Amino acid sequence: MSFSFRITFTFILLCLLCANSYSQKKLTLYKSFGGIVYEFDTLTLSTKQVKMVLKENPEAFAEFKVARKKATISSVLGFVGGLLVVAPLITAVAGGQPEWGFTAGGAALFIASFPFNASFRGHALNALDIYNSGVKTTTIKSRASIHFYGSGASIVVRF
Repeated sequence: MSFSFRITFTFILLCLLCANSYSQKKLTLYKSFGGIVYEFDTLTLSTKQVKMVLKENPEAFAEFKVARKKATISSVLGFVGGLLVVAPLITAVAGGQPEWGFTAGGAALFIASFPFNASFRGHALNALDIYNSGVKTTTIKSRASIHFYGSGASIVVRF
């Protein structure tokens, strides 16, 4: 075998084996106990990192910005509602005269945060669907194996 044939053969073999690593990955979202988790292949991403990934697709980025606004509103309503519920309870435990109207108002704010949270999830999933629909995946299923026999060896590539 000539030297140039070996180089060419090795280059083609490496290209076939590495073809899967050059395909774009899909962005996924799933609900966990602590909230929402974004995954890009096997990496866990933060919200800021997801925004940077989605900047490639303007339509998905705009939808994700709407989702983030809904999440902010939901978080603020939930936090303020929680404070208004807890403050009279602490006052009652401390032996003071609690204002139970705050508890009712806090519960109302807390419950009002649920539709915004559901809207956030819907917009976020829609943004990821828009992004993932534009991702071109090329997967070449290949498996290479080296077989040794006697004083020689062979390389078998299966597609």
